[in-house]
Amino acid sequence: MRTPCSSPRVLRGLLLAGLAVVTLAPRQADAAVTRVDIQRREAVGDSGYEKLVGIARFEVDPSSPANRAIADIDRAPRNARGRVEFSADFYALAPRPGTPSNGTALVEVVNRGRKLTLAGFDRGGTMDPASGADLGDRYLLRLGFTLVWVGWEFDVDRRDGLMGIDLPAAVGTTDIVRGLFTPNDGNPEQTVTDLAGYTPLDAAAVANQLTVRDGQFAPPSVIPRDRWSLRGNTVTLAGGFEKGRLYELSYTAAALPIAGLGLAAVRDVASWVRYATDAPVHATRTLAFGSSQSGRFLRSFLADGFNTDESGRQVMDAVWMHIAGGARLSLNERGATPTALSMYAATQFPYALVTTTDPVSGKTASLLDHDRQRGQAPKVFVTNTSVEYWGGGRSAAMVHTSPDGRTDLTLPATMRVYYLTGAQHGPAAFPSAVRQGQQPDNPLEYWWTMRALLGAMDRWLREGTVPPSSRYPRLDDGTLVPVGRVGFPSLPGVQSPQLIAPVRQGTATVPFLVPAVDADGNERAGIRTPESSVALATYTGWNYRNAATGGTTQLVSLLGSRIPFSATVEARARTSDPRRSIAERFADRATYLQQASSAATALVADGVLLADDVPEVMRRMDAQWDATVR
Repeated sequence: MRTPCSSPRVLRGLLLAGLAVVTLAPRQADAAVTRVDIQRREAVGDSGYEKLVGIARFEVDPSSPANRAIADIDRAPRNARGRVEFSADFYALAPRPGTPSNGTALVEVVNRGRKLTLAGFDRGGTMDPASGADLGDRYLLRLGFTLVWVGWEFDVDRRDGLMGIDLPAAVGTTDIVRGLFTPNDGNPEQTVTDLAGYTPLDAAAVANQLTVRDGQFAPPSVIPRDRWSLRGNTVTLAGGFEKGRLYELSYTAAALPIAGLGLAAVRDVASWVRYATDAPVHATRTLAFGSSQSGRFLRSFLADGFNTDESGRQVMDAVWMHIAGGARLSLNERGATPTALSMYAATQFPYALVTTTDPVSGKTASLLDHDRQRGQAPKVFVTNTSVEYWGGGRSAAMVHTSPDGRTDLTLPATMRVYYLTGAQHGPAAFPSAVRQGQQPDNPLEYWWTMRALLGAMDRWLREGTVPPSSRYPRLDDGTLVPVGRVGFPSLPGVQSPQLIAPVRQGTATVPFLVPAVDADGNERAGIRTPESSVALATYTGWNYRNAATGGTTQLVSLLGSRIPFSATVEARARTSDPRRSIAERFADRATYLQQASSAATALVADGVLLADDVPEVMRRMDAQWDATVR
């Protein structure tokens, strides 16, 4: 592991490029960001923005109340000032003088080292834009955001622009680390990506263990030690692995990075941007955005009290947790596995930003109850898709229902929850195709909605303009139901979603509440884009593994389905499909497009679709017709 303040990779790159490091040090004596070494500072084409790329360096006080929540901080090595040092990759896109700015820094929590906001909100921006063409349609820039990223995950392979962090390891500590994996083939060699940040203390140790089971909650069987070997985080099994089964590898790690310092890195860079007026990247407000893994990061960030810095100041004015469900992240703990996709262990009380009581433990709490951030609650957006309600144990309904699953929560005025109806975790490629699942992937596009919501968040922060009302499935109107009452239709060639396992915590089962569906199997609540409200298919947040990858009663992680309607009455009769055919729904293409146009107009009126985006939405609807009605 590299030491925090030496970075051979950076120094070699600078020498080869013949560039000088520009060091920017905050003036505040108590600043946790001690300096930022800027390696590149250059204009991005004709955009009016510049990018600043470098290394942020930190010193945090292990005795500060702001840092006591960091697991193993008491075991961190200290410098001569008694502080804990570390460093992280830094990247920003900032308006140049004369370019309009909205005064808000959008601090994106990178996902496995990747920047996602430019590709999502700007419909095609790249991770390291060098020209105006790399910025997509520049929607974020037109709104005037300053964009900030900092590495926080210690196990990222920092190639191809991925961002990571250099952390100290806990001193005098050893422990067992564990990682799950499900092979898609019978290859005898499998790399356990969950354990990428950990080197075995002794790869040949008898105590190292490999188990296998069928599904998350089945009893595991121990695989004899003489049948497998370990090299780094790659395991080789004599006779090969069984595809579709769930394996768990565990071994004692040679070193345990203090992973929770990644939370401090995001906190302190955001604080530096907001409060250090001499910083080259400065904004008066901060909006944190995190998607999937990074959304779970933000749930952990709030739960552990990181929205207050070492000086007691509020860090984020607003937090947007996207496709995180009710889960948190394996980060602020010894042996953390932040890359892990399994949510069953990460979904834990408290789920909501409203104070509730857990019927299992009897505890009363919310994600905002940490003593250090009382009175400093940010404005919050929560967006989830069907996958976060149905698959992988993310239990999204727990964000807005009581922990016993019986009552809708009353959300605070500072919070909005939006359900992206029928969509999967991230939209699949269009046209849809069968890949890892039994059904075609779900390509339902929700980023048009996200763009409109971003504009609403911007106005909420700058002007106090109230954003669109929350739209999500509810118990009181029957649009949120226990899974046993969902009433999904019996479709030819489609396994019932009743096979999906609920989340368990110990011996207790977390309520499994899902969006109610109509006769077609399409969900009724939330923000229904024209693709779901003027549908040519059934869209789901679940898709079972196909026979080629094994485990056919298990879900493909993060995948949904698009199950097309039959084109004609005759085709429907041949398969005994209970859903009306496309010919029975629409007289012709023109009728279909007219209904889609009316749906889009209504969404614009509701503030959840930009009028400027309607032409693109309609082109997509036209393409849907061509792809489905052949």
